[in-house]
Amino acid sequence: MPRDQVARLAAIGLVAGVFSAVFGVGGGLVIVPLLLLLVPFSPHEATAASLGAIFVTALAGVVAYAARGEVDYAYAALVGVPATIGAFAGAAVHRRTSARSLTLAFAVLLVAIGVWLIVG
Repeated sequence: MPRDQVARLAAIGLVAGVFSAVFGVGGGLVIVPLLLLLVPFSPHEATAASLGAIFVTALAGVVAYAARGEVDYAYAALVGVPATIGAFAGAAVHRRTSARSLTLAFAVLLVAIGVWLIVG
């Protein structure tokens, strides 16, 4: 792997870690777009790499918050268990979707979320 690509990946990870800990986002909203723009990843590769990275990032974040007693495990389970089931379903859909369709759907989702946050 070229050195400049390693540096870009490390920078993307750093930015994602900060956003993950501050806002609770990182994978889809930070890592995927940056991998698509800065590293020659396909949408499928970017999504898979993001999920792997977020596993580690989420673990670090939950340990930091748990150390301060700020994790409500019951609420985390109420969101996390269905999210795990949804992740399996999403991965099945993802495998059957073209790269172009994934990119367009992702862009529409990001715009919709941005408008919702501003207006709502």
